[in-house]
Amino acid sequence: MIRPCEQTDFDVIVEIINDAAQAYKGVIPADRWHEPYMSRQELANEIEAGIDFWGLEKEGRLTGVMGIQDRGEVTLIRHAYVRTLAQKMGAGTRLLYHLEGLTANTILIGTWADAVWAVAFYEKNGYTCVSQEEKNRLLRTYWSIPERQVETSVVLAKRR
Repeated sequence: MIRPCEQTDFDVIVEIINDAAQAYKGVIPADRWHEPYMSRQELANEIEAGIDFWGLEKEGRLTGVMGIQDRGEVTLIRHAYVRTLAQKMGAGTRLLYHLEGLTANTILIGTWADAVWAVAFYEKNGYTCVSQEEKNRLLRTYWSIPERQVETSVVLAKRR
């Protein structure tokens, strides 16, 4: 079952993100990696900035989460993570399709350029990497991230 996450899910969201983000360790630039990957305060800030998290629940337990953020003319998919033990079973695809159904806007997704598995996942689901110039413009316009993250990321888009 896919459902909106509630305040009571906060600790589980942090747990899922930090579990799944272990895949980035040693892959993304070392100066961008930190433990935990996302702190409780960072998650609270993201929710306060307007990211609505949705979760896939299986047998009463959240196995994956994905955020959606309305930015006016575009919609961002943010923080898409599935528990390590539940990966490669369709949870990410189900969440992505559900969130796509919530907007008629062009959808943008930013991820680490070196996370080739993530880029391949989005491409398999109909997203296309934008040019370097467009990526820089989009990340600086719609995201609040450090410049070093802009340098080391890609943006994928699905026009609607």
